[in-house]
Amino acid sequence: MRHLKKGRRLGRSSSHRKALFRNMASSLLLTERPDDVNESYYLYSDYLPSDTPSTGHNTPKIKGRIVTTVQKAKELRPYVEKVITIAKGALPHLKEAQQYATTAKPATDEYRKWRESEDWQKWNAAMAPALAARRRAVALLGNQRAVEILFDEVAPRFVDRDGGYTRILKLAKPRLGDAGMQAILEFVGNERDRVKTEAERPAFDSDEEASPAPAAPAEEAAAPEGEVAENQTEESPAEEATEEKKQEG
Repeated sequence: MRHLKKGRRLGRSSSHRKALFRNMASSLLLTERPDDVNESYYLYSDYLPSDTPSTGHNTPKIKGRIVTTVQKAKELRPYVEKVITIAKGALPHLKEAQQYATTAKPATDEYRKWRESEDWQKWNAAMAPALAARRRAVALLGNQRAVEILFDEVAPRFVDRDGGYTRILKLAKPRLGDAGMQAILEFVGNERDRVKTEAERPAFDSDEEASPAPAAPAEEAAAPEGEVAENQTEESPAEEATEEKKQEG
């Protein structure tokens, strides 16, 4: 029994499993290529007829996404993220090397002067780690076109992200033939992501604001002094009757 063995065998040998991951990771990266590029033309241009068009064929339906089984997607996800991390580590060295690079064409006097200067030494020292990272990516992917897309488009997109470059979305419909559960493996941060927006509180118009109640007229609020004095001096009839009874008694 396979106790303490990490990973899924997927019914394949070690070499077959590595080749599977290389091909699937390259396929995921190749979906980011431009829509007007015929990938088969660049791969088999030596064997195709001369009248084969180089654009408009074999383009991906949706960029940055492949459909596979759930088990393969779970095993492929760390493989792809490892390759992206390697490419991200080379970006600072490439940026530093651009400071000492030259635009002169090879086999020119300006290019020869640059090769003999200190700028070439600094450029060579800065490019060494980037070249090593690129060779590691080629060994893991096995496709030069996929490596170019990785370093030029995918890795710069995740410069500010520390991890979690891909996600797995399970599909409800099983695969025809063997009824295997399918899943989508895609890059995060694409144009299909939902944008979270917070609801704003409604602002009331200034016309609907409550206006202060009008003040009462001064005549109604304050009664005349003469009426107040009469009310205080006049006595009610009941009080007069009680006083007469007291006097008779």
